[in-house]
Amino acid sequence: MRGGVVGNFTERFMRATGKLRAVFGPASRSAIDHEMTAENRALLAEREAAAQQWETITRPDGTTYVVPRDPEDRSLR
Repeated sequence: MRGGVVGNFTERFMRATGKLRAVFGPASRSAIDHEMTAENRALLAEREAAAQQWETITRPDGTTYVVPRDPEDRSLR
């Protein structure tokens, strides 16, 4: 409290969740409805391309694992 004055809701909330933020990190404060920058679009395309090289396999017992999509690459099968 600054000078005996109770802070606004955000300040009280941040103090109350301090231990959680120490574990999980701070909350995002940016708006999610903004236009993507060219840099973010390029990064998204790069991440999507990287994700396309993997596939998820489900075993009969229900467990899943990720393997390369390339059928020639047998390193993780």
